[in-house]
Amino acid sequence: MIAIIDYDAGNIKSVQKALEFLGQQVLITRDPVEILTADRVVLPGVGSFGDAMEKLESYGLVPVIREVAERGIPFLGICLGLQLLFQESEESPGVRGLGLLPGRIVRIPKEGGLKIPHIGWNALKYPAEGKLFRNVPAGSYVYFVHSYYLQAKDKDIVKATTEYGVTVEASVERGNIYACQFHPEKSSDVGIQILKNFIAV
Repeated sequence: MIAIIDYDAGNIKSVQKALEFLGQQVLITRDPVEILTADRVVLPGVGSFGDAMEKLESYGLVPVIREVAERGIPFLGICLGLQLLFQESEESPGVRGLGLLPGRIVRIPKEGGLKIPHIGWNALKYPAEGKLFRNVPAGSYVYFVHSYYLQAKDKDIVKATTEYGVTVEASVERGNIYACQFHPEKSSDVGIQILKNFIAV
């Protein structure tokens, strides 16, 4: 069973449908027992870093997510769910993230006429081998919707990047923690393969 953490963030239903398409039993929940007894846990989300952390705190989900990480349960953050794993974001100064991974989230610079937010399909590069990208060739296109991007302190955790005026660190892996800045659930066959790979870890 895969638990999708419900903290009133958008985009949960599309993640649920993609996982169910792959034959998975999916539960949308904020119940700590259900989350901690799941085989895998997903933290999706779109929206503001500060609002999301406030919701996670108010629902008592911050210690639950940290326990998921400590127990070694495979965990996937998607879009805002990736950003929340880190320490802080320029979007919400003074708000502490989950701090499970070292790094910060910064705004995509308004340079070269690029539109912000970054919305659309971009090709992936792989600076290191990642489990999420087995059978996903370099150059594969995935779908992004974001105005902020990751600057990881530990570059060894970065498994995929893309270019959008700057090098966007598009996916990270460390231990049982996996995360994508892009939306695999909206990335056609490539995204389905990435979700299959998460199911297989």
